Amino acid sequence: MKIIKAYKYRLDVTPEQHERLMQLCGTCRFVWNKALSICNEKWKSGEKIPSSYTMHKWLPTWKKEEETSFLAQGNAVALQQKLNDLGAAWGKHFDDLAKLKAGKMKEVKFEKPCFKQRNKDSHNSIRIMQFSKYCRIENRRVKLPSKLGWVRFRKSQEICGEIKNCTITRKSGHWFISFQTEQERLDPVHPSEKIVGLDMGVKKFVTLSTGEQYKPLNSYRKHEKKLASEQRKLSRKVKFSENWKKQKRRINRIHSKIANCRSDYLHRASYEISKNHAIIVIEDLKVSNMSKSAKGNAENQGKNVKAKSGLNKSILDQGWYEFRRQLEYKQAWRGGEVIAVNPAYTSRTCPEESCRYESKENRPNQETFRCVKCGYENNADIVGALNVLSIWELGHSLSACGEGSLESSEKQEPRRNRERVAA
Repeated sequence: MKIIKAYKYRLDVTPEQHERLMQLCGTCRFVWNKALSICNEKWKSGEKIPSSYTMHKWLPTWKKEEETSFLAQGNAVALQQKLNDLGAAWGKHFDDLAKLKAGKMKEVKFEKPCFKQRNKDSHNSIRIMQFSKYCRIENRRVKLPSKLGWVRFRKSQEICGEIKNCTITRKSGHWFISFQTEQERLDPVHPSEKIVGLDMGVKKFVTLSTGEQYKPLNSYRKHEKKLASEQRKLSRKVKFSENWKKQKRRINRIHSKIANCRSDYLHRASYEISKNHAIIVIEDLKVSNMSKSAKGNAENQGKNVKAKSGLNKSILDQGWYEFRRQLEYKQAWRGGEVIAVNPAYTSRTCPEESCRYESKENRPNQETFRCVKCGYENNADIVGALNVLSIWELGHSLSACGEGSLESSEKQEPRRNRERVAA
């Protein structure tokens, strides 16, 4: 099988290289905004949005014009890739509009492309294709085109596979480079034969059906007071002044630290769980619905708005969706599976096979589970994980008997483990 994998490192650039990178990012940003303004005009007049191939033909003309002759100083490949990104953004928007019209979606996920701003770090990026033709790596240095020369980077791990392209981005005052590689692997077979159910929560980040629990990191909560203090300082400064920009950079660094801490924790937890289990059964949680505001409107005002706001903040601080995404691709690399099941009533149903009694009274508080019918007692989160696993086992047994199932189990089990699990 073919695997696409990225390796991201921090660059140690000189002042001259920093200025050159800012110049290259500026030309890419200008090309995006200029092409987008033309597309918007055609959109308003009812004309068809040009394809990225058509946009490429605009570049030679712009480079010859006196007002935009500075584009000749940019990287031609990076400029073309920026137009490809714009074409892809329009394509996603139109796909969503088509799904919305057909009734397959309730709202548009990908909005119409917007203009890029100079002061947004996320918009400062360039992508260089055909890496082997234009670039070269030696030890902890990478040679980049467009008069950048050799740039040192912090090589925290070895790069495996053939490098296809690289993307240089600027975030929170630092430059990063990401190498996209292509690797050929044989069909993987997971080294483990274990199956586990996961229960996601706020007090306990994740609980395994084996009884193991992971405490939540709560990276936002840990930096919340400092962030609020810095944001109050920003509100007292003149907007877009030099002091305002300095304070804005401080706030961006705090946000970056929160995101990095959360990402590191999720990677560590997902790696450990994926490494030790062939099949992982998780709850199919709708995070966007769970974290909706309870404020309501002027006519129908909500209840317990402050409490719900705090719960929403805690839910979003966990990163449940990102955790599921990481589990899915790591299991795919190892030959395992991630199976999502309906989480309804998993926290208040007795896990004993002879009982399976479901009642709200089974859970007297957040942490305790006590079945009012058979007297079974356990931690409520562990009970939830056990029930998540039992839902999949029930669907699998029904499928083996030919009576239908909750999921297509045959496709979800690792090849080597199917016979053993079915037995």
